[in-house]
Amino acid sequence: MKVLLVGETDRTDAFRLRLANQPQVEIEVSDGDSDEDFDEYDVIFDLNFDDDNSNLPIYATLKEKHVFVSATKQSLAEAVYEHQVKVKCCLFGINAIPAFANDSKWEVVLYRKFETAELEKTLSTLGVAFVAVEDRVGLVKPRVIFQIINEACFTLQEGVAFIEDIDLSMKLGTNYPFGPFEWCDKIGITIVFETLNAIYDDTKDERYKICPLLKHKYLRNETFYKTKAKKEKEEKGKFDF
Repeated sequence: MKVLLVGETDRTDAFRLRLANQPQVEIEVSDGDSDEDFDEYDVIFDLNFDDDNSNLPIYATLKEKHVFVSATKQSLAEAVYEHQVKVKCCLFGINAIPAFANDSKWEVVLYRKFETAELEKTLSTLGVAFVAVEDRVGLVKPRVIFQIINEACFTLQEGVAFIEDIDLSMKLGTNYPFGPFEWCDKIGITIVFETLNAIYDDTKDERYKICPLLKHKYLRNETFYKTKAKKEKEEKGKFDF
C-alpha cells in the first residue's frame, strides 16, 4: 500500500512515526502542490486541510482512492459545499493534530457512512483502530480538551489558582495524563485557539467563547510554562517582555 502524507513537517513526522511499523506500507511525503501525481497512491492524508482545502477538487476526482483530511476546524460537508464538487473518492475526516497522532483510536468522520467496510479494511492495514464520529467542527476529543483549557484560563485569569495548582488538581482529580496548561503547551497555543474559535463560530455556544487570557497568549505566541530558552535567558538576567 502506497501512502502519501501531505503537510507541514511536524504533522507529517508525527503520522509517519504512527504508521511506520507496518511492513506492507510505503510512505512518502509531499507539500501537496497541485502538480503532484496523487493518482499513484492508494491512500492520501492531507494533514494541512483545515488550513488549506484547495486540493479538494483534485482529491474528489480520485475515484475509489481513500483520502483522509484534517477536519477539526471545518466539517467535511462544509468543505465539499464550499467547492461544489462531486466526491468520487472515499473521503474521511480525521483529527490531524500531531499531539493526537499516537492515540490508541483515531476519531474518523465518514463523508458517506456506507463506506465503513472500506475504511475498516484500510485502517486495519495501517494498524490503526478507530471510532466513527459525527461530522462536526472540533470532533470529540479536541472539543472536550480545548474547552477544559479555556475554562482553566478563566480560572487563572480570575486569580483563583496558579498554573501549577490547576494542572495538579486536574491530574489528581480526573486522572488525566496532563493538566490543561501542560496540554495546551504540548498541543500548541495556535491550534487550541484557532480550533476553539472555529467551534464557537460554528455553534455560537458560550462554552467555547474564548477567554481573553488565552487570546492574549495566542496573539503573543506564548506558552504557559517557560521554555528552556527563556529559562536560560532569565538565569543570565535577560528578560523577554
